[in-house]
Amino acid sequence: MKRILALFISAVLLTACSTTPIGLEGTKPVRQTDALGDSRPVPVETTISLSDHPVELPKGAKTSTEDQFNWRNATVYYAMTDRFYNGNPDNDESYGRKKIDAKGLNHGTFQGGDFKGLTDKISEGYFTDLGVNAIWLSAPYEQVHGFVGGGDGEFAHYAFHGYYALDWTMVDRNFGTKEEFAQLVDTAHAHGIRIILDVVLNHTGYNTLKDMATYEFGSFKNGEIDGNWEPKGEERYDAYHELINYEDETAWQKWWGTDWVRAGLPGYDRGGGDDYTMILAGLPDIMTEKSDSVDLPPVLVTKWAQERGDEFLAWRLNQAKDLRQTMDLSPAGYISAWLTAWVREFGIDGFRIDTAKHVELEVWDQLKNQASEALIQWRSENPDAPGADFEDDFFMVGEVWGQGLEKTEYHEHGFDALINFSFQGESFEGPAYRKDTMPAVFQRYADTLNDQAINVLTYISSHDTKLFPRKKLKDGLTYQLLLPGALEVFYGDETARLYVSTGRDLTMGTRSFMNWDDIDLEVFEHFKKLGTFRARNLAVGAGVHTEISQDPFIFKRDYNKGNESNTVLIAMNQSKETSLDVSMAFSDGDLLRDAYTMTAYKVEAGKIRLEPHESGLVLLERLIP
Repeated sequence: MKRILALFISAVLLTACSTTPIGLEGTKPVRQTDALGDSRPVPVETTISLSDHPVELPKGAKTSTEDQFNWRNATVYYAMTDRFYNGNPDNDESYGRKKIDAKGLNHGTFQGGDFKGLTDKISEGYFTDLGVNAIWLSAPYEQVHGFVGGGDGEFAHYAFHGYYALDWTMVDRNFGTKEEFAQLVDTAHAHGIRIILDVVLNHTGYNTLKDMATYEFGSFKNGEIDGNWEPKGEERYDAYHELINYEDETAWQKWWGTDWVRAGLPGYDRGGGDDYTMILAGLPDIMTEKSDSVDLPPVLVTKWAQERGDEFLAWRLNQAKDLRQTMDLSPAGYISAWLTAWVREFGIDGFRIDTAKHVELEVWDQLKNQASEALIQWRSENPDAPGADFEDDFFMVGEVWGQGLEKTEYHEHGFDALINFSFQGESFEGPAYRKDTMPAVFQRYADTLNDQAINVLTYISSHDTKLFPRKKLKDGLTYQLLLPGALEVFYGDETARLYVSTGRDLTMGTRSFMNWDDIDLEVFEHFKKLGTFRARNLAVGAGVHTEISQDPFIFKRDYNKGNESNTVLIAMNQSKETSLDVSMAFSDGDLLRDAYTMTAYKVEAGKIRLEPHESGLVLLERLIP
């Protein structure tokens, strides 16, 4: 069992003396591309003259943007709450859910992670030490209580991931209480971390036996519904479908109802042939195209009638109290109101929209407007709360499967960013796997994002695809953490969390529990250095990219907006002690620090005497005393 060592490096080396400069002759001319895409040559000085000069690092020295936040430079950590850290074992088997299924497996069960666990890790400084400044949480609202068949029926698949919604007005008990959620958000905000909620508006969860029994919808072929059924012997987990009478139209009207969803059930509309009306993976498709007002769905009428006692208040949102009744709203209107109640109550900073292309664009406009107003209201009504002084607008990022860097209509309908599928590649052939693509990709990303004034969220591992190869993880993280634009870090990429075989369901194995007892310390320390460097310098994600040299690969990023100005210089494959010309980025007398070795340098005659890490990675940032 490995243990995490808390390392604090404050080595300031006394450096400088004349030596031979790095050879830039013979490389292609240095060119700078500005925010409008114009390219122009930049002169490179290759002579040096240094004298011995001890460097002192003043206490409290910072970069120019160390305390600034910008979504274009955000490092967004996707924490699948149930699989992250168990802070309160008392909530582990809520609603009768089991951590180990009848087959002895936990592939698809709730494994114990909760709000308390996340709060504990935020308080410890875990995310701050990584340079994470936003956390994307799996949906915290109540999920279907029971299971469906996972894989080919091999295991119990519960809604631990948050994509099978039951009730948007309640906190799911497996994750904790509303007070624990409020503590999570407040703690994150106090650490300068934004909170993004994963939300689903396209579909509800499947029908499970537990919910059918509890909320009295659907029927069994042989009478009473057994909400506690489990497979016996060689039976598979999807065998429960053989027990259900799917032809009882009256019984199924008691579920979501024909005004709310499309489903393969008698009396319900069937799925269509387009993205908006199709039934995705058999999940009931919410009729988001409807504009007419509808009554509440029958299943929620039944559920809420059972929840009138004070014993349910620990999980019911205060801001949703008056929203649990029939209103003059469409299905999408109801859900938008319920989702924005989370913003009004807790000061949520953003939404990550699941299955965005399966919902009409005007619905996303509506949700963005309502959420933005809710955040403004929360900040106004809670001026002393952590995060009330944040100045950034409500942030909305969408999952549009297959989306790359291109600007689309989604950017005009509420979305501040879209998830970038092209870096990993839909067939895992993207540039993330090839270090030699860095120069061209860095330039293209910076040029495209600046020119089109858009943002993306780029990943190398995903819960819907696969994990980046662990043997190449340091290289993959270097590439990702130095990319222009915002980043999505899948939990465990910083620790080399391993894939777990889950039978025929290949993506389920990407969602293994966090490897707290088996952290790869080499990868972990590497991530921390890069992540905190990125967090301190807006130029890394939001700046203009200028290539200085290809061999060794050297580039700079410049960020200039309003009163904020920030520059970094990054070198790779710079493994030998040398004198480095930094005049294209910094001025004589500037105090620099290599964030990878934490070594300080002072610029003289446009040069520094560089003593790089053996990896050859150099991360130069200018410090202000």
